Amino acid sequence: MNITHASFVTLPVSDQDRALRFYADVLGFEVVADLDLPQGRWLQVAPKGAQTVFTLAGPGMGGFEPGSARGIMLVTTDVDADCARLSEAGIAVDGPGDQPWGRMASFADPDGNGLMLLTEAHH
Repeated sequence: MNITHASFVTLPVSDQDRALRFYADVLGFEVVADLDLPQGRWLQVAPKGAQTVFTLAGPGMGGFEPGSARGIMLVTTDVDADCARLSEAGIAVDGPGDQPWGRMASFADPDGNGLMLLTEAHH
């Protein structure tokens, strides 16, 4: 096996424009690709400099159920500040709370895809 990294994670959304506003304006992700393909709009976003990007897959892009993604872990240098920003943007946040592996919180995108924020513990 010669796998080096994950290229993208699919986030199924019902409205790509709404999802893009959330990921770009609220989370600060950059647009990596925005192309009109025969099967639909190919829209990808990612944190600046990230190797793994997120495909915001709209209806018709593979039969995904909008909001069905779970357990997407985003690492942050300051989970508390990011949670405050999410709350100010009207996003419901569970946490942050301390875990053995770091300080963590969870929230959902406008479609209900489950995301988590983690500031890793330094041992």
